[in-house]
This record gives sequence, C-alpha cells and structure tokens, in this order.
Amino acid sequence: MREELDIIPAKVQILEYMQEKAVFKDAHGGTHIKLAEVVKHPVPKAMGSVNVMTYIIISKYADGMPLYRLENIIKGYGGDLSRATLANWVIALAKQTQPLINLLREHQHSGSLIMADETRIQVLKEPNYSPTGDKYMWVTLGGSPNQQSVLFDYDPSRGRGVPVRLLDGFTNGYLQTDGYAGYNEVCRQNSLTHLGCMDHSRRKFIEAQKAQPTNKKNKITKADMALSFINKLYRIEREIKHLNDNEKLNARQDKSVPIFNKLRKWLETNKPCPAKDSLTGQAMTYLHNQWEKLTVYCTNS
Repeated sequence: MREELDIIPAKVQILEYMQEKAVFKDAHGGTHIKLAEVVKHPVPKAMGSVNVMTYIIISKYADGMPLYRLENIIKGYGGDLSRATLANWVIALAKQTQPLINLLREHQHSGSLIMADETRIQVLKEPNYSPTGDKYMWVTLGGSPNQQSVLFDYDPSRGRGVPVRLLDGFTNGYLQTDGYAGYNEVCRQNSLTHLGCMDHSRRKFIEAQKAQPTNKKNKITKADMALSFINKLYRIEREIKHLNDNEKLNARQDKSVPIFNKLRKWLETNKPCPAKDSLTGQAMTYLHNQWEKLTVYCTNS
C-alpha cells in the first residue's frame, strides 16, 4: 500500500443560476407571476462567486498575497479580473463585515485587559499622503481570558486620537502597551491603568547584548546583568502560571518584588555609566522611564 499527498489545481469555471418563474391565474381570470427565491450575493451585481471572493480574502489577509499577484494567478487559471475589481470587492466585503467587527470590538471592551500596539506599513497612492511616509496598522487584543479577539485597524496617523477612538467605551480597565506616549491620553480620559510591556524592555537589552564587540563576548556587561534580573522574573511567571489570581499576587509579592528592588538599585547605580545614545544606555533609559508601568502586575491581581 502506498499513500501520496496530492493537490488538485484550481480551475476557473462559470456558474449559471436559473431563477424559476411561475404564472398563476386567479379566480377572476387575471394572472400574476411568482419568482423563486434566490440566494443573495454579498456584493450585488458582482461577477465573482462567493468562492472566488473567499479565495481573494484568504489569500490577501491570511497568506499575505497582494492583489496584483492574485490578478496574475487568476489570469493563469483562465480568468480575467483586474486588481481594481478585486480591490472593490475587498472594500465591499469589508462593509458587509462591519457589524461583526463592531461586535468583536464590544467583546474586547467587556473584558478587563486590552493589549495594544501599532506597526508601520507603507501605503501607495493614498490621497494627501506621501507614499514614502509611515502609516500604521493598530492591533488590539482583549476580551474575556478564555475568549479573546484580535482586531486590526488601519490609520495613516499615529496620533493619540487613534487609541481614543479605538478604545471608546473601554473604561476603568487595564491597557498594556509599549512605551509610546500616544496611549497616555486614552488612559487619562478612560481612567485606565497603564501597564508596561517587559518584553519590549527585555528586547532592547538583547539588542545591546548582541551588539557587543567580538573581543568582549566573554565579559559580563550591563546588558547581561539586566537580562539576568529580567529572566528571573520570567522564570517566576512560568512557575506560577497554574495558580489563581490571588495566589499569583502573593507569589509575586514574595518573589518578584525583591528582584525588582535589586534591579532598581542596580539601575540607579549603573544608569549614568553608559552613553545615553548607546544601545545599553537606551535600554536602561527605557526601563527607568517605564518602571511604574512595568511593576503594576506585582501590586494588583
């Protein structure tokens, strides 16, 4: 017996839908016509089937395939769809899913914690914006711990008004972000507790560690020392992940707080030493500036 994995290549075909019509005579000799119900298309008058549109959406957003490539791929199968047509379908389908996105946003806001971040992307031919300028994809994760949702929202701006818009209705909870000050306003307006991200701080020390000269690789540096403290904090979190909230808080008070106290003393002693524009200096400055937000989790369950 032998088994082989096989893929059936895609093919383009034309689907025809016939709508039945019936003519009925009434008791008075008149007639009226009845039409059979047909399944409504999500994009009226579009020439593409639901299967084609599903393929486009998955290829673009799950597989990262740009529309100009999809245009050529479909052409290779024997179809003829311009990228402008594909783009119009994507826009139309986005409008159809807006109610679902609104529900997901409401679900995020029903939880107590939302994590947010923004990443640079390049957008070509956007009116009133340079094609070489930075635009941003804002991502939020939140909701109940066992049913979280992730939402992406594009905005050409990185201003503080964007998180104010995205988090409208989320109040008295926790917002976890990196050190970008653009989130401070929404925390103030919505009475949110601002949490820092230790992973961002850790990453900066890792970058400083990797940048060490080859001839000093065996020397213990300030980046090595900082990472030693941070890794101990990570180890504690791995050890207590099975505990409930109150037990975690007690464990952090007993184990994590003393490590933070030692790290703070070390930071105050060594922060003036490296040049501020060096990678180590930048990492230490970031840790110092984010200190209050990074230590919240040790004082609140």
